[in-house]
Amino acid sequence: MKQKVPISTIMTKDVVKLNLSDNLTKAEALFKRHHIRHIPVVTGNKIIGMLSYTDLLRISFADAVDDDEDNIDTTVYNMFTVEQVMAKNLETITPETTIKVAAEILATREFHALPVCEGNLLVGIVTTTDLIKYLIDQY
Repeated sequence: MKQKVPISTIMTKDVVKLNLSDNLTKAEALFKRHHIRHIPVVTGNKIIGMLSYTDLLRISFADAVDDDEDNIDTTVYNMFTVEQVMAKNLETITPETTIKVAAEILATREFHALPVCEGNLLVGIVTTTDLIKYLIDQY
């Protein structure tokens, strides 16, 4: 297996993002439409937080399939802002960070996505799913 492959080779570059002014109903719609579990929160293109689908599940019935429960979700979502629910103390990596280092970070921490930044500017995201797909491709 290659040792020095940069994360830029497997990261998602066309990142779905949220702004602080967006609401949690929009966030849930983005999670479901794009089949993703993590959305960086930005001001301009500067990363300020990360919202995960698990964050929504903690405060609602986001995975409900019953139409009546959609109304409950909206009510609960209106009680919180993106800023209140998102993770704020993020660990970021650069596009040059190796896949091995990114994997080590994700394996030892309690999160499953890393924003990829150049300075404070978001340029991509890498998830545990990206790493698993990379490993599968190696075999």
